[in-house]
Amino acid sequence: MELEKTLWTIGIDEAGRGPLAGPVSVGVFAVSTEFAMNKLEGIRDSKQISEEKRNEWYVKFPSFEHCRCAVSFSSPQLIDTEGIVFAIQNALNRALIKLNLEPAVCTVLLDGSLHAPKEYLAQKTIIRGDITEPVISAASILAKVKRDLYMKKVAKEYPDYLFEKHKGYGTKQHFDLLRTYGLSSLHRTSFCKNILQSRE
Repeated sequence: MELEKTLWTIGIDEAGRGPLAGPVSVGVFAVSTEFAMNKLEGIRDSKQISEEKRNEWYVKFPSFEHCRCAVSFSSPQLIDTEGIVFAIQNALNRALIKLNLEPAVCTVLLDGSLHAPKEYLAQKTIIRGDITEPVISAASILAKVKRDLYMKKVAKEYPDYLFEKHKGYGTKQHFDLLRTYGLSSLHRTSFCKNILQSRE
């Protein structure tokens, strides 16, 4: 079937908006009209299910027919220089490009305050869409798992910070380590100002 005659629904969600370290991640999950939606039965927003269950879904996604998915990151440096909103939008735009779909054949469903580029004429932002829309839930899982895997991998380069445990979020353990070791190149300086001041 020609791409121009195939209609797609794309779910989009982000992960890692709030951490003190690491990239922000945007997942996009696209299904065509031929996709069997019952394959997503029981799926939930990444924050509502266990890490084990998230990983199970993540492994399944590539095997689904009539489905495309992608994830893009924006770095801590981009977050610091341009702000978190710009960084999320930048990652979102790049993730959509990876799908290689014409905007004219797509309906885009986005969680929260996200929006797609204006060439995607059919788009809808849905509050709590990561709970109510399976394609957004899938995008949420993609974004979360891909980021978690990255933080576990990069933890080997920064063993003092235990990124494999807290994934860069502002846990008590992470705060204590920051006060001991200061910032690494993986930290978002703009998110850590108060912590830096408390060390002075």
